[in-house]
Amino acid sequence: MAAVPKRKHSKRRKNIRRSHLAIKEPTLVKCPNCKHPMKPHHVCDNCGFYKGKEVIKVG
Repeated sequence: MAAVPKRKHSKRRKNIRRSHLAIKEPTLVKCPNCKHPMKPHHVCDNCGFYKGKEVIKVG
């Protein structure tokens, strides 16, 4: 037997369940090397540094 709901869930209940799926603004930090905004724990797109070391050459 398949699991079939006995009654339809209301719009309110559906929306409460989906409330955490809203799009959130991304967290940004300033790069310690060039002060450009970047995602935490990622290589800076502007200068190519990560944790004080040049990981990729930009430019």
